Amino acid sequence: MAEFAVNNKVHSMTKMSPFMANYRRELRMEVDIRKKGKVEKATEFVERLKKARKSRSSIEKDTGGDEKICR
Repeated sequence: MAEFAVNNKVHSMTKMSPFMANYRRELRMEVDIRKKGKVEKATEFVERLKKARKSRSSIEKDTGGDEKICR
């Protein structure tokens, strides 16, 4: 990952990335690594919301829906 960042950064003197200077083409990645991370985080967020909703509904059942106790 660090190597990709270094090889893909445009240098101020040459106005091109080191990869472009060496190979005369842009550096490409076949896989979008960021996409997987976003999906996993969104999935974790949804699971956390489901747990919170389940917890709140069980508290409401126990208290008879009195919101003052939940706050």
